[in-house]
Amino acid sequence: MFVVQSEMILASWDSYSDEHTDTDGWPYDDESYGWHKVQRDTQTWRAFEPVRRSARYLLATARFQLQHIAASDIEPRWPWRLSELAQAYDRLEALRAEWAQTREAMRTSRPAHEEFIDALAERNAEAWSYLNAWATHGHALLDLHAVALKAPAPVAVENPAQQPAADRSAVRR
Repeated sequence: MFVVQSEMILASWDSYSDEHTDTDGWPYDDESYGWHKVQRDTQTWRAFEPVRRSARYLLATARFQLQHIAASDIEPRWPWRLSELAQAYDRLEALRAEWAQTREAMRTSRPAHEEFIDALAERNAEAWSYLNAWATHGHALLDLHAVALKAPAPVAVENPAQQPAADRSAVRR
């Protein structure tokens, strides 16, 4: 879901940016361009929030699945993509913790509304590259999962202690 939402957010941003910058990429109106960038960052952070809550579990599951599918079924970039996602997640969690501290400090100092909004926009801007990493590489989790679902189930190793008594004598030597 996040990948689709982030693609829509990025497509909207690209469209806006193309229309509101010159051929060298400089915005016609810095203030309006900056405001739209803030909106992009905020929308992307919000879209990621449901994924964030289970991201650690998703990554752990993907790593486990990667170890249990045939090497011939593994996309060579999956390990790298999982590493990128893990690093981005760790950085996003650090930013979230920093933001919680900033919010607490602001609660006691009572800054102007604009200062709060600016601090939040700064946090979101700093998060953009990590959120973009999830938008760019997040589909690897889905692709890997699809392959893992098609993989044959692992063969169970029989426990001799659970075999019927008649069969146990053949197992013991």
